[in-house]
Amino acid sequence: MSNHGSFSEDPKTVWLTDPDREDRNMKLLEDFSYTAPDGRVWCAPKDSTINGASIPRPLWSTVGSPYTDDYRRASIVHDVACNSPNIPRKEADEMFFHACRAGGCNAIQAHILYAGVRLGAWASSSLPKHSLSREKLLFRAHIDTPFNEERFLKGKLFDISADMESLPDDATIEQLDGIIERHIKV
Repeated sequence: MSNHGSFSEDPKTVWLTDPDREDRNMKLLEDFSYTAPDGRVWCAPKDSTINGASIPRPLWSTVGSPYTDDYRRASIVHDVACNSPNIPRKEADEMFFHACRAGGCNAIQAHILYAGVRLGAWASSSLPKHSLSREKLLFRAHIDTPFNEERFLKGKLFDISADMESLPDDATIEQLDGIIERHIKV
C-alpha cells in the first residue's frame, strides 16, 4: 500500500444505456474498494451505478472528464460515497484526494482535482438552484444556454489552482482547504 492507500483491484463495469438521457452511467459488476491511509475501507458494492458526476461538467476542460485519467478508480468510490446519506461530503472529498494519488495522479493533479470536487460541493449547495441546475452543472448544457456558470466556476478553479502552485507536493488537506476557503465559503 502506498502512503495514499490502495485499490482492491481493477473495477469491472458495464455501460448502461438509457434512451432518455446521456449514456454516462456505468454499473459495477463486482464489489470494488479503496483502502485509505488510515485503514478505512471505502466500498463501492456490486450493482452500484456511477457516473463521475462529482466533477462539475464546466470543469471538465480544466481537470478532465470522468473516466479519462489516473483518477478513474478514485471517481468510482467517490461517486458511491457522495451518494451515501451517512458520509459527509467533506470526508468523501478528502478520500478522493488520497485515492487520486493512489491511482497514479501526481501531486499537482490531485490538488486541482480535490479543489474541483470541493468547488462542485460548494456550487451545488451555495449557488441559486434556478441558475445552476444539476442538469446544467453536471451534464450537457443546452447550446443556447449562456455559460456564465461555466466561466464563474472555471475562474474560481483557476484562482485556486494558481494559489496552490506554491504548495509542496506533500501539502496537507488543511493547507489545500486553507487556499480553497479563501476563494469560496464551504
